[in-house]
Amino acid sequence: MDLERKSIGLGRRPALILVDMIKGFTSSACPLGTDCPEVVAANAELLTLFRERSLPIFFTTVVYHNAEQASVFRGRIEALNVLQPDSEWIEVDPDLEPRDGEPVLEKQWASGFFGTDLDQRLKAAGADSLVVTGLTTSGCVRATVVDGLQYNYPVVVPREAVGDRNPEAHAANLFDMNAKYADVVSLEELKAMLAG
Repeated sequence: MDLERKSIGLGRRPALILVDMIKGFTSSACPLGTDCPEVVAANAELLTLFRERSLPIFFTTVVYHNAEQASVFRGRIEALNVLQPDSEWIEVDPDLEPRDGEPVLEKQWASGFFGTDLDQRLKAAGADSLVVTGLTTSGCVRATVVDGLQYNYPVVVPREAVGDRNPEAHAANLFDMNAKYADVVSLEELKAMLAG
């Protein structure tokens, strides 16, 4: 039985966090990736909306500079070792090219918050709520959503702007995030929220 919960929605100054929309995850040529042009397109649409409104935008990528960083995680999923500083796989997907003033935060674990200064940057930007998008729904997106809530931000997830190589995991995690941690909405619903 589902818990009763309220929709919190967005504040007056939401920030867009594009989680790991990098070549290593948006291309099936990388062992970590899957082709997901529809997710890239939804993120491009959101980037345009946030830029038009001069709202904060943050990207994350995953980069490993030495063998000690996230050694247990990398030992478990050895394909992560392709995410080296000189690799094309750590670069943001070319259809989502960051502009000046749109930082790309390096992380080593799942959450965009863990081991980064994302919360401080959000506060400095005056963000009062989050729109979290990216890859993958069951991994880094979910971890960032949970931490966003734990840092006391209302979080909204537009379902078309997140993706996963496993459709069942994608659906289950959207269901679970909506039940506990975030408002999971359609892209059209989010656009209406931003317009309102």
